[in-house]
Amino acid sequence: MSNSSSMTEFLLLALADTRELQLLHFWLFLGIYLAALLANGLIITAIACGHHLHTPMYFFLLNLSLLDLGSISTTVPKAMANSLWDTRAISYTGCAAQVFFFLISAEYFLLTVMAYDRYVAICQPLHYGTLLGSRACVHMAAAAWGTGFLNAVLHTANTFSIPLCQGNALDQFFCEIPQILKLSCSDSFLREVGVLVVGTCLFFVCFVFIVLSYVQIFRAVLRIPSEQGRHKAFSMCLPHLAVVSMLIRTGTFVYLKPPSISSPSLDLVVTVLYSIVPSSVNPLIYSMRNQELKDALKKLKKLFRWFFELQGVKISPGL
Repeated sequence: MSNSSSMTEFLLLALADTRELQLLHFWLFLGIYLAALLANGLIITAIACGHHLHTPMYFFLLNLSLLDLGSISTTVPKAMANSLWDTRAISYTGCAAQVFFFLISAEYFLLTVMAYDRYVAICQPLHYGTLLGSRACVHMAAAAWGTGFLNAVLHTANTFSIPLCQGNALDQFFCEIPQILKLSCSDSFLREVGVLVVGTCLFFVCFVFIVLSYVQIFRAVLRIPSEQGRHKAFSMCLPHLAVVSMLIRTGTFVYLKPPSISSPSLDLVVTVLYSIVPSSVNPLIYSMRNQELKDALKKLKKLFRWFFELQGVKISPGL
């Protein structure tokens, strides 16, 4: 293929050579995908139905779960289909759709907003209702989503307007921008590199904001006299900090690692860590140390049991 105008499809990375391993990958991806759907679906339902959870922190968490569902639904179903049907192909349009809807930048912006929420809650509790009213929360969430979509439009338009003349095989299980740029002709990718640099600078500003927020948060927490108060404050912040840390480490490694340490197997492992794992474990991280969310999920579980029993379906006592 001489250029991207004549290209009709890309070839994704073959995860296995034998049929048995292909089916194993299918079932593995299916299990991860269903776990992510269930976990994020429960978080969204619990927050939507629990009126006592209609607070800024849980509103942003609901948005994060929606983003996680969208991100994992963009990449994993196609990988599952390719493993099941023993194919590597993805259409040119499908590839562009994956690049556009993989809103990892929107998730990063939303995590920055959530850091601000934690900062105000702990460092300026008396102004919490004023600074994070319902209208302000909606505006901040909309800004995170809007910035993510704008970033996606820029990257998609730039990436797929670049002439591609190095074949159509991608060394990844979904259409990832760095892998597509490897197929570009000579220096024609510099325009997209410019957009990546601007995006990196923006992410760096967000990273500095998150770090400074948590410096102030930890200083405030250490001044809390009671051990119970410090424990409650840390319980509010540590899940968010864990999610941010995992996303930044893996995403930075994927996009900024030197070519000398790049290899298909390492790229695959790291990409799975930043593109699939967060969507599955974020609900677990946020609910593990959050008693209010645990109580809401228990009430939801009781509601489901009552509904199924009403329909005449017997539920095991252990469930």
